Amino acid sequence: MCDVTKNDYRLPPKFPGVNCVGHIVMERLKSNSYLERTTQTYFWRTYDGQEIDLVEEKNGVLHGYEVKWSEKKKIKIPKSWKESYPEALLSLINRDNYLPFVLKGKK
Repeated sequence: MCDVTKNDYRLPPKFPGVNCVGHIVMERLKSNSYLERTTQTYFWRTYDGQEIDLVEEKNGVLHGYEVKWSEKKKIKIPKSWKESYPEALLSLINRDNYLPFVLKGKK
C-alpha cells in the first residue's frame, strides 16, 4: 500500500484549472495501476463542448469525475450525460478531496 502522506503530496497554492485536471487525472491513472485497480478509463466530451474530465467504468458501472480546483465550484451535470447515462455516478474532485481520490480512491 502506498504510504504517501498529505505533506509528501502537496499541490501548489495557485494551480490553474487545466493543469490541475491533467495532474489529478494522471495521478489517478498511476494510482490505479499501482493499486491494481482494474477500470476502463475515458473522458467524455460532446461536439458542443460538454465534458466530464474523467470517466471510470468498473463492473458495468460508470463513475464520472469533474475536477475543479476551487472547492466553491459546483458540478453542472451535462444534460447529454444525464440522458445518455442515467445510472452513472458523478463526483466533484477539488483541492479538499483530491488526495484520498488519488491515493486511495474507490476499488
